[in-house]
Amino acid sequence: MNIQHKALVIGASGGIGEAILGELVKAQKHSEVHGISRSLPANLIEEVNYHGIAEHNETSISACCHKLAQLGGLFSTVVCCIGTLHDKTVSGVNIQPEKRLEDVHAEQLHHYFHVNTIIPALWLKALEPLVKGQHQAKVIFLTARVGSISDNRLGGWYGYRASKAALNMLIKSAQIELQRRAKNVTLVSYHPGTVDTSLSKPFQSNVKAEKLFSAHFTAQQLLSQLDDLHAQDGPYYLDWQGKTIPW
Repeated sequence: MNIQHKALVIGASGGIGEAILGELVKAQKHSEVHGISRSLPANLIEEVNYHGIAEHNETSISACCHKLAQLGGLFSTVVCCIGTLHDKTVSGVNIQPEKRLEDVHAEQLHHYFHVNTIIPALWLKALEPLVKGQHQAKVIFLTARVGSISDNRLGGWYGYRASKAALNMLIKSAQIELQRRAKNVTLVSYHPGTVDTSLSKPFQSNVKAEKLFSAHFTAQQLLSQLDDLHAQDGPYYLDWQGKTIPW
């Protein structure tokens, strides 16, 4: 066990986040495993240190990272699982992927960008003191293949595609800066495939059985790739097989 390195999962109550926590504990490569979420997961893992956050806003995120920094030690693995594909806003607007330009509207776009781009960007900003150090640290953001601009052949899903593409650009820009000020940090934009969680549930009917992955398989695939990633070659945009996705 690497007794000085910790792991952190942001969005720990979701299906993928919960599975990643379980695999991190099982692997026993970290001295501590921490999970952050607005509500506790349904199935608590005894070995995980859970932290609640009222809202994923700048004040709460900064305070949470400050609290974690006071605990000391380097977080060598951080996975941000924050994201949305379909949802309902506070005002009751149903968020669904757009099929036509006529389906695009401001409130839906705002929601996609707030959850898929702005919140991860705020975490990216606040995480540096937790991961900067002498040893390699990997910071992974769950994104999607449809966030690739050059790989877009089908169109549609305007808000989701655009918000994930924007997240990819933030990650790419941040890696350039971190190569000057936190040279040990590797940033990863990661496409987990179609995972059997509530996020993909309404869209699973057209997915072949062998292409619908369990959350545990997804967690195993992600964590198995991290040892081969290096800061000087980052950022990475990878899929669940470890294959590079064009930005």
